Amino acid sequence: QVQLVESGGGLVQAGGSLRLSCAASGSDFRIIPMGWYRQAPGKQRELVASITSGRRPEYADSVKGRFTISRDNAKNMVFLQMNSLKPEDTAVYYCNRVPAQFQWAQGTQVTVSS
Repeated sequence: QVQLVESGGGLVQAGGSLRLSCAASGSDFRIIPMGWYRQAPGKQRELVASITSGRRPEYADSVKGRFTISRDNAKNMVFLQMNSLKPEDTAVYYCNRVPAQFQWAQGTQVTVSS
């Protein structure tokens, strides 16, 4: 079972940037498509960015052009660079396989003030 640990969240003003990191255990990480999900208060969890084993990224329309997903297979890590943050990006951010299959970790809180 893969264990996930997210980090890098925080409080930032609108227009600011944050870089989230996800550390994953497991020897098969490099072949696993991974994604970043988020859940805002009162809303369902949604997938905002994904990356295949071949590093092909996809983004939700709401973050396209502002967020960049990347991975380092040698270190079993996935990253999410978030620029031009908006208050509506406020949520708890999680990483997981795409589609989600692993046990959800605690996530990392991102709060964007206006």
